[in-house]
Amino acid sequence: MQTHTLSKEMLIAILEGIDEAIHAVDKDGFTIYYNKVAASYDGMKVEEVLGKHLLHVFPSLTEETSTLLKVLKTKKPIYHENQRYENRKGQLLETVNTTIPILNGNHLLGAVEIAKNYGHLNTLSNKLMDLQAKINSSGGSKKISSFQSSYTLVDFITDDAECVTMLQDAMLFASSILPVVIWGETGTGKEIIAQGIHHQSPRKQGPFVAQNCGAIPASLLESILFGTEKGSYTGAVDRKGLFELATGGTLFLDEMNSMPLELQAKLLRVLEDGSIRRVGGTSTIKVDVRIITAMNEPPEKCVEKGSFRADLYYRLNTCPIYIPPLRERPHDIRLLLEKKLQSRLSYQLPNVIKDMFQSYQWPGNVRELINTIEYVLLKSKQETISTKHLPLKLNRMNQQSVNPKNTGSLRTELQKTEEVMIKNAMYQSEGNVMKAAKMLDIPRQTLQYKLAKIEGNSKTPEVLKIRHND
Repeated sequence: MQTHTLSKEMLIAILEGIDEAIHAVDKDGFTIYYNKVAASYDGMKVEEVLGKHLLHVFPSLTEETSTLLKVLKTKKPIYHENQRYENRKGQLLETVNTTIPILNGNHLLGAVEIAKNYGHLNTLSNKLMDLQAKINSSGGSKKISSFQSSYTLVDFITDDAECVTMLQDAMLFASSILPVVIWGETGTGKEIIAQGIHHQSPRKQGPFVAQNCGAIPASLLESILFGTEKGSYTGAVDRKGLFELATGGTLFLDEMNSMPLELQAKLLRVLEDGSIRRVGGTSTIKVDVRIITAMNEPPEKCVEKGSFRADLYYRLNTCPIYIPPLRERPHDIRLLLEKKLQSRLSYQLPNVIKDMFQSYQWPGNVRELINTIEYVLLKSKQETISTKHLPLKLNRMNQQSVNPKNTGSLRTELQKTEEVMIKNAMYQSEGNVMKAAKMLDIPRQTLQYKLAKIEGNSKTPEVLKIRHND
């Protein structure tokens, strides 16, 4: 097998063909490689940067703010870090950088950086917000706006006692302007509750603006929320952010615990004084916005982990709402089947299908259930729905129950199955007997009796995590 050495010309050709900005410096901070993409990002020419010290070319940077110089100092890589800086022409640039040291053993040779230009992403995001704002402000009685709520609290289908109480709380909270925190697993219907609160509130004629805070760089999310002033970065113009666009209405921030901590601090200031400052701006702008936030983990747990500021949590958690997962609301599975599936059929759904739906755990909650219903309707076409139309996850679970691995007397197998179901229910309810009884659809007193019996037969009763005082 013939091998070829990588020549300098081949290496340069490869690097120039990469559609990312690449900037390499020696151990003293002088540029040894700078590709055309980086030059286009920075508004410079390659020859203006090559051979020059980093701080000479970008005087707004310092040893503390330059990711390249930090890596030279620490010899440790930096991944996906935001950086704002001015070039020699006074243009403000915004990138997210991955920077790694160049080492020969333990000997430092330099550092190389790969940068993405978030100025372009900001521009695209702002164009989208401009379009949304124009739609929202256009005249006509038939206007459709992405800044309007489409759900009401009636759209949250349930007959579960805990959820009915939750809806009553949501109705009560809607009458105020206090902030609301909604938490529940993915797919439980947090945005339905958020829109329902807005629709029931005195602000229902105002805009409802939703923003997911997950997987968005801090700099981009900041400009989306607070807007920009002309010159804050290359191509930036005066533009309203979501706080200004939501004035008079509600701003819904989903996956709040994914918001970068520095932005959480800015949000706290907005809540305290009711004003914002655009990115690159110096003046404050008054806003009148009600904040509703949502997260898929308990807020207290997020505070403990450090993903949610404690001071912001206490400021936002005035009106808390918890949405239980679907597996804790077994009656709601049947109810949703009737509302979403049975209503579209000309025949009665077979009980075996209902039982299979109800015995599945639904980790994706109502969203997963609705998607499964649409799948079943598509597969069955005009046929009567049977097990062959169900997705693999339901059929696989059915096979496990029809063909148990162990065989024995009926009484023994039933007792084993009962113990497994009880232990699972106690685990999922975190030891809450009342919730576990509800999940198993048996009286609480019956469950208490069966738990005592299991405890008496078990050598390790702690596995049940029993907590009798609900």
